Amino acid sequence: MNKGGGGGSGPTAAAAAAAAQKQKTLMQRVETDIANIVDNFSQLVNVARANDPPVRNTQETFMMEMRASRMVQAADSLLKLVSELKQTAIFSGFASLNDHVEQRTNEFNRQAEKTERMLARIGEEAAASVKEIEAHYYSSGHRID
Repeated sequence: MNKGGGGGSGPTAAAAAAAAQKQKTLMQRVETDIANIVDNFSQLVNVARANDPPVRNTQETFMMEMRASRMVQAADSLLKLVSELKQTAIFSGFASLNDHVEQRTNEFNRQAEKTERMLARIGEEAAASVKEIEAHYYSSGHRID
């Protein structure tokens, strides 16, 4: 889609930069969400020990529920991220398809111009041959009037 012909400027370069930034952001989200899940799971396992004092068990139960809730939130965030990645893949697929179609169109236009030049040359050669044949015919003695 870059019609300027320059290197690294125009809509294609801007789209590539935006895609790279989006990929970096998504990767940071993945790392954060996975780290949250692992951290909360570790804390959940540490808190899950059974103790005798009822107050301590109540606190541990609350901590376990809080950690489990955070794990669910991080997992939900990962699911949303997967959905976003799918949408990005679909739309970037259309963008690359459009670029491919435009590239093929330009290729066919160049080929059509080349074919038109070749046909014009063949037409000129045919016209010159017809004139030569006519001249030969009219100057020959075998002509019937």
